[in-house]
Amino acid sequence: MAVKIRLRRLGAKSAPTYRIVVADSRYPRDGRFIEEIGTYNPCTEPSTLTVDVEKAKNWIKNGAQPTDTVKALLKKQGVL
Repeated sequence: MAVKIRLRRLGAKSAPTYRIVVADSRYPRDGRFIEEIGTYNPCTEPSTLTVDVEKAKNWIKNGAQPTDTVKALLKKQGVL
């Protein structure tokens, strides 16, 4: 089972918000997930990002692979 840390899209058509979730790579983007570890809102100025650092580090230590976008966001928070 390949576990990914990725974004799950929420919000209206032109106003997206995202949740940072841990999910099996076979599940759809907005489908089933294992755990929610944070939120990201690119529409605010400046963009809002909250991440549970301990959960993120624990999942990465256990082998979860972040997507490119999530990797950049985690670097911004100081997780990676």
